[in-house]
Amino acid sequence: MRSTRRDMLGLGLIMTTGLEFGGWPPDAAAAGGSRPWEALDRASLDRAYNNSAAVPESAEIFKGWSARSAQLRSLHPEHLDLAYGPLARQKFDFFAAGKGSPVLVFIHGGYWQARSKDDFSFLAEHFLAAGISVAMVGYPLGPDASMDEIVASARTAVRTIAGQASALGGDPRRLMISGWSSGGHLATMALNEVPSLGGLAISGIYELEPLIGSYLNDKLHLDLAVAKRNSPILHLPGTSAPLAMYAGSAELSELRRQSAEYAAARREAGLAVEFQEIAGANHYTILNSLLEPSGTIHGKIRSQLLAA
Repeated sequence: MRSTRRDMLGLGLIMTTGLEFGGWPPDAAAAGGSRPWEALDRASLDRAYNNSAAVPESAEIFKGWSARSAQLRSLHPEHLDLAYGPLARQKFDFFAAGKGSPVLVFIHGGYWQARSKDDFSFLAEHFLAAGISVAMVGYPLGPDASMDEIVASARTAVRTIAGQASALGGDPRRLMISGWSSGGHLATMALNEVPSLGGLAISGIYELEPLIGSYLNDKLHLDLAVAKRNSPILHLPGTSAPLAMYAGSAELSELRRQSAEYAAARREAGLAVEFQEIAGANHYTILNSLLEPSGTIHGKIRSQLLAA
């Protein structure tokens, strides 16, 4: 069987970090060639990307997030629902930590078809206490918006936040672009829209083609051209701000594979990248590492933004 460049990149990262991506049928490589997801039928692909099914308590986790977010928004109502475009969801919230403070931009998850920026406001709490402003980005969702339109919205939001940061109290020279799940994908796609101190992507999707045959495409309506056009791993820039990447060791193996392969591809292209798995974290509990001051991801953001 012919090995591709991406096979070797992924294998190299697995060998050097000790990561293992289990859970595939034993004959996946033989049946599907070098890309394991090609061996999977619809039901198997659905399981491979269904984070909610893999974490049955996820609904309760979201309820807790929403309640905490509503409380934080009530305490910081000054800059909510600021428009960056004409559509209802083309809005962002800016939680200001003080004049001239660094700014963390966060793009929410929901597989490009669910959730809202309002559900994730709680993540700003400890950053505000540390003197870091937080901009929470909303964006139009599928099926009302295409993937091209969603990505364009994320890029416009980042440009708008950078342009308005000074007026809102932030320092546009100390900007970090982050996101979780589908937001990790969008943060990566928008990483080089404006000068920044870097990006941070948590549990993202970096190649969209595997989603075409899954339940996710019922609303996304991806075809091969759209999937390829919006896959970060297929469009590595010549230069880039540094990117820190994270995934949970208890996440679905496809998400772990996607993160490992994209990190390896960036490294091979000579682009600054760090990749780390958070031990024991699943797709949802990994956000504890972002929220809590003692968390690895939280510490990374603080060190990068406050040291500048």
